[in-house]
Amino acid sequence: MKFRAICENHLYQKAYAKGKRAVTPAVAVYILPDYAAKRLAKENPQKQTVNRYGLTVSVKLGGATVRSRVRRILREGLRAVEKKRPLKVGFLVVIAARSAAVNMKSTDIEGYLSSAFAALNMYKPL
Repeated sequence: MKFRAICENHLYQKAYAKGKRAVTPAVAVYILPDYAAKRLAKENPQKQTVNRYGLTVSVKLGGATVRSRVRRILREGLRAVEKKRPLKVGFLVVIAARSAAVNMKSTDIEGYLSSAFAALNMYKPL
């Protein structure tokens, strides 16, 4: 599944400043309602409201190959979380990697992401 990316820096800044957050040892997750969601749903060919995701990995974590690996692991963990249980839609979701994420597998990240999303009440009711 292809994720809709957050492309503007000011949206990252808003998510950090005004969004709800859940912090785990491997990731910090920031959630903010997306005010452009209805407009983007009209532009979407399926006319669906979706979440926009942003992944951030700091230079402090390592070189380019390490950061790219962490981004791939974060994406795969996010796919696994959404596959198991769908998330609420219409939000900006920023996932920031922390230093513990460098040595983890995608299954470990999946567990941390699911606990962060549960703490933020992001799962759709069953």
